[in-house]
Amino acid sequence: MLFDRSLRRELARTFGATLVVLLTIVITMLLVRTLSLAASDIVEPKDVVLVLGYTTLGHLATILNISLFVAIVVTLGRMYRESEMAIWFASGLDLARFVRPVLSTFWPVLLVVCLLLVFAWPWVNRNSTELRDRYAQRSDLARVSPGVFQSSADGRRVFFVERDPRDEVSVRNIFALSSKDDTDTVVSARGGRIDVEGDERFLVLESGQRSDVDARNGETTVAGFETYRALVDIKALRRAQEQPPKTIDTLDLIRDQTPRNQGELVWRFGLMAAAVNLSLLAIGLAHVNTRRPSNLNLAVALVGSLAYFNSINLTQNWVANGRYGMTECFVALHGGVLLLALALLWWRDHGAVLHFRRARA
Repeated sequence: MLFDRSLRRELARTFGATLVVLLTIVITMLLVRTLSLAASDIVEPKDVVLVLGYTTLGHLATILNISLFVAIVVTLGRMYRESEMAIWFASGLDLARFVRPVLSTFWPVLLVVCLLLVFAWPWVNRNSTELRDRYAQRSDLARVSPGVFQSSADGRRVFFVERDPRDEVSVRNIFALSSKDDTDTVVSARGGRIDVEGDERFLVLESGQRSDVDARNGETTVAGFETYRALVDIKALRRAQEQPPKTIDTLDLIRDQTPRNQGELVWRFGLMAAAVNLSLLAIGLAHVNTRRPSNLNLAVALVGSLAYFNSINLTQNWVANGRYGMTECFVALHGGVLLLALALLWWRDHGAVLHFRRARA
């Protein structure tokens, strides 16, 4: 049918343009954020592109939802302003008739959103967490670049070493400055190596000296040594006590429905339901008064969608904290928005008729 083909073509074109714009904006913002994490020594610089890719993929479901919503509002709004809607309405079509071509155009997008939330979201968060933890779990010695003064993770120690890049165990020409309580300690040595005992990692220095300076009275103590052991990492491989719910697969969340896991399920399934609800809501919110054409409807629609997304996050916190149940929050929020979308469609189709009859009476 001509109506379906023309509407689907324009919806697809507008959706593609909107998606490209939103992706460009989001990737730029995430790039700045990722670079700041790398500058703060939270993310390894060589993994910046990888972390950026993971983060973008994690936000892709939300970006698709917003792009879908904006595409429908913009397309139908233009049809209102240019009186195309009046022609279709005069041909016997009502606004509810637009639901079928909209859903038939965007069902692949809805499917992709579901797949991203069920499979990609936990995988992305799990890999991002592993990258950050692996970088954070490096010992103080591993943080030091050869020939560069660099501080430890807690900021209490400063290291300078020369290390053969082909040998990550042995170092030479070592200098270390550490502060503890009111004592500053300077250690220098010709060489050293790393010894691992259980979960603890030690730096064993050879042929050097240690100087302790008491900051209160300025007293200095100097001692030479043949061998000196220093703890540089309390745990060589730290493991998380508990996985965050966002890193757990959806099936595992369903099997183990703790309050935190239920909150994560409410968020994931909530974004899936939001994709459908926003599509229906956009059809009703796209209405524009042809006598006073403006973009006010788009601004109202965007504010409404942001409120909807914030409500999804709010229900996630409520369920995770045990304040409300998963089912009642999900049904109350998304069922309410669905009823609002259907009521708005009905009002757009029948509200003018009822108003005209009431005015005649």
